[in-house]
Amino acid sequence: MKKARLHADGLMRCPWPGDDPLYVAYHDEEWGVPEYDDRALFEKLILDGFQAGLSWITILRKRDNFRKAFDNFDPKKIAKYDARKIQALMTDAGIVRNRAKIEGAVASAKAYLKIMDEGPGFAKLLWSFVGGKPRQNAFKTTAGVPAATPVSIALSKELVARGFKFVGPTIVYAFMQAVGMVNDHLTTCTCHQRLAGARPGAVKRKGVKPVKHARASKQAAALA
Repeated sequence: MKKARLHADGLMRCPWPGDDPLYVAYHDEEWGVPEYDDRALFEKLILDGFQAGLSWITILRKRDNFRKAFDNFDPKKIAKYDARKIQALMTDAGIVRNRAKIEGAVASAKAYLKIMDEGPGFAKLLWSFVGGKPRQNAFKTTAGVPAATPVSIALSKELVARGFKFVGPTIVYAFMQAVGMVNDHLTTCTCHQRLAGARPGAVKRKGVKPVKHARASKQAAALA
């Protein structure tokens, strides 16, 4: 059981980023901030899949390498990856070289494109599971934070049925936390208070490089 801790800058934060500057910045600027951009959501879901069995800080430190290796997570390009491209990725020391996860990313890109082409749109589908707005939780210590919930189980089943890979309930709940579908910052963390009182779209994420598409932009605006 861990509580929020006071940092040298005078701010209370969740305990998990420790004092690592990169992790602290991620905690402050990205984790739990609502994300409505289709491509950015796709990127995060794929990276969470690569995290399976590893720590998120490992993936975070390699994120720029992943973006370069995976064409900035452009689903249209990833969906076309062939055996030669997959083998090239398997030799890239800058990413996690796991064939099943790489092939899973290709399958997930195809599933994403189908949702975007046939509806309802990726962001709209995901956010529909929480009624279109973040669920505000009130955990005082890490002991109360679940690894999965009925909602993450239901969303996991939906994504699996649509062809996504590495989207088990635990991975999906970690994803939901990160993209702000739930506010799981501890109640004494300064970020919990900031996010809980913000109107939709008021808090901007940093560290994310969204690629705007006309359809995605319209859907994000409708959800925000």
